Amino acid sequence: MFDYTYHPPTPFHLFVEENSEGLQYAALLLGGRPYLRRTQRLIDDLRRQPKLTRSVKYEVTVLQELLTLEHVHDDERPEAAYFALLDPAMPYVEEICALADGLIRALVESKALGANMGQTSLSGANGTEGGWA
Repeated sequence: MFDYTYHPPTPFHLFVEENSEGLQYAALLLGGRPYLRRTQRLIDDLRRQPKLTRSVKYEVTVLQELLTLEHVHDDERPEAAYFALLDPAMPYVEEICALADGLIRALVESKALGANMGQTSLSGANGTEGGWA
């Protein structure tokens, strides 16, 4: 649980708190255990402090890239192998798309990472609808 005793929660913090389980599951599906651990550390960091440090901002960017399938067409990256194992007809695909869009929306509403946030979305990522071609 996030502690908002001293600082009001941002839309980003609320989104992560409300979707922490789904974010972890998506990270595991799309990036395996290494990305699951990164996502868990990110959630823990956000729980401990309301301010987004440079390292937290970096990890948020990494998570956004994972959820928006930024690197699934690069055979040199592990994300491509995990993506190849997924069945696009499964319901988790829509859930991951919703998480990605929700994450971007929460970041934009919070102005958490600057002006370049929100330009990537699963709708049309990598030139295909949702990247799930």
